[in-house]
Amino acid sequence: MIDVLVLDVDGCMTNGEIIYTNSGDELKAFNVKDGFAIVQWLRLGKKAAIITGRSSKIVEHRAKELGIEHLYQCVRRKEEVIRELSKKLGIGLEHFAAIGDDLNDYRLLQEVGISFAPKDATEYIKKNVDVVLEKEGGKGAVREMIEYLVKQEGLYEQFMEQWIQ
Repeated sequence: MIDVLVLDVDGCMTNGEIIYTNSGDELKAFNVKDGFAIVQWLRLGKKAAIITGRSSKIVEHRAKELGIEHLYQCVRRKEEVIRELSKKLGIGLEHFAAIGDDLNDYRLLQEVGISFAPKDATEYIKKNVDVVLEKEGGKGAVREMIEYLVKQEGLYEQFMEQWIQ
């Protein structure tokens, strides 16, 4: 059973574009459907973490907005952080799922029980994950991953019940 989602930001939660304004402010676009699914995942009593190589107040704001308690930014060795998180939560890595799209995610993706990549991930990553998603990063890939997991875990009806009953 998967209890913890680990999310990369650029290229997974977003389309990977970073836009700067003339004043140097950074802009990112997040997919509302991805966010909705993350909130539903958490309502099922599951956990989520963001582990990203960059640092951004926008990501901090998005994590808080979604209720993601575990946020790690400016991370070079993501696999080390996930091992620490596993110990902190007392949950084995086989109960973690992760999504990543590029080489800096490779070691992290090898640590978890099930690994995912968006459709537009690098070829090397797509060849080395358990599931390549139909959706691109920032365009519903995280939602697709969560729906895949809740179906596999027999939680789809419970996932849907929160809104259709």
